[in-house]
Amino acid sequence: MNNAEITRLPEGMPTLRVMPMPSDANIHGDVFGGWIMAQVDLAAAVPAVRRANGRVGTVAVNSFVFKQPVFVGDLLSFYAKIIKTGTTSITVNVEVYAERHRLESDVVKVTEATLTYVATDENRRPRALPPLT
Repeated sequence: MNNAEITRLPEGMPTLRVMPMPSDANIHGDVFGGWIMAQVDLAAAVPAVRRANGRVGTVAVNSFVFKQPVFVGDLLSFYAKIIKTGTTSITVNVEVYAERHRLESDVVKVTEATLTYVATDENRRPRALPPLT
């Protein structure tokens, strides 16, 4: 784990904001990595669903790096953006920042991830992305 990367929140609205609760953590108050992964998947799906104009499925977690621990009571901001599209696929990058409530000005980048989705039809079969309008 690196030294804390103290920073500011990126400009713009986050895709998702959430505060982990005690049930999301171990007995020491450290949030489970799997819980963070689930939230990243939700955040990344938002722009993927918009671009696909419908159903998508997660087909790959291309990369996932936990840079700093997350604690109960941190306010997490998830920033998701599409970085690549294919015929049926959408690749999304997610950056996660924690606002530590011990100090108001303490903002730390805690996670970076890249996930790929595929647009699917009503039978959950791959379908082409609609053209951009």
